Amino acid sequence: MFKITPIPIFNDNYIWLLDDGSAAVAVDPGTAQPLLDYLAAHHLHLAAVLVTHHHADHTGGLAQLATAAPCPVYGPGSIDLVTNPVTAGDAIRLLDQGFRIIALPGHTLDHIGYVGAGAVFCGDTLFAAGCGRLFEGTPAQMFQSLAQLAALPADTLVCCTHEYTLANLRFASVVEPDSPELAQRVARETAKRTAGQPTLPSSIALERATNPFLRTTVPAVISAAEARGASSHDPIGIFATLRQWKDGFRG
Repeated sequence: MFKITPIPIFNDNYIWLLDDGSAAVAVDPGTAQPLLDYLAAHHLHLAAVLVTHHHADHTGGLAQLATAAPCPVYGPGSIDLVTNPVTAGDAIRLLDQGFRIIALPGHTLDHIGYVGAGAVFCGDTLFAAGCGRLFEGTPAQMFQSLAQLAALPADTLVCCTHEYTLANLRFASVVEPDSPELAQRVARETAKRTAGQPTLPSSIALERATNPFLRTTVPAVISAAEARGASSHDPIGIFATLRQWKDGFRG
């Protein structure tokens, strides 16, 4: 049986682990010890590591893993400890599963994602009900990256690397206050967090229905952005307005 598991680290990060019962692939190990502990407890061998971008909370465990559990590390060539550089259009096979690499610039310029095993490992590009901040890229780049993700099959699991869901839903609910889908999602995800459960993975279908950053052509979202100065004829401008609004949102 193939399994996808989020391992919590730091305050709100996840390392994603894919395993077939004996071998495992880890995604974005910001630190090593929780991953090593999980591998030992479940008698798993680390077969590979996937990295989406260079930020330390996604790469901080690579040095320890190179000693404690050496294996191929796939990721952007800009990262020193990556042993197998990959770029958009490449394909790899791990745990008898095929993965294709897509470019997702916006949060950082080197950001990539991995699509396979019925999931997308999208790092800090698409979040549950939100998206990443623009630290290096432009609004146009992030808009295109999100559009690429939104075009994936509806049942694709969204495996992002931060537990930001409730905060993102608070913002989404201000953008679309009359959305019944959002109200239902808020109730579901709040119950999960109250029970100590992760809200992830999400799905592309759920994000299309409730994530304002994927809904820049929806009248309610356009109206909310227009009220903050955006033009209704410019989807990238609507996205940029939403992202700037979210940056200062304290709801």
